[in-house]
Amino acid sequence: MRTGIRFAVDVGSVRIGVAACDPDGLLASPLTTIPRGRADVAGLAALVSSRGAIEVVVGLPTGLSGREGPAARAARAFAADLADRVAPVPVRLVDERFTTTLAHDRLRSAGHDSRARRPVVDRVAAAMILQGALDAERSTGHPAGELVAAAPGGR
Repeated sequence: MRTGIRFAVDVGSVRIGVAACDPDGLLASPLTTIPRGRADVAGLAALVSSRGAIEVVVGLPTGLSGREGPAARAARAFAADLADRVAPVPVRLVDERFTTTLAHDRLRSAGHDSRARRPVVDRVAAAMILQGALDAERSTGHPAGELVAAAPGGR
């Protein structure tokens, strides 16, 4: 297993949840939420650079059937833009089915009311995406998900 800090993002239409792991790649934790907008990718790229991340995992929201809809296309576009900005740091797309629902359930069971959950749920979902990717890599010996190719020369 590779060592170093990794990030995961849960790309939503309003917010981007961000999570990070410890340098040993064992435990993912919610980190922050970035509002969607013109500077969202640049802000995330700056965070990746400042923390010296070795990888970024982007959640890919597919349907139960495995088909990709508009949200998956948006996540792919976001991942491609991010890959251009953070190259040579690899960006990978990882299936994120059910993570937002599970994050809501986890926060509800911890006593958070629905209004308080909204700003937190995206970063908890990102932590769940990252933990799944870390666990998959630990069990298979290979990074999880699909590598996103950065444009030649990046940004």
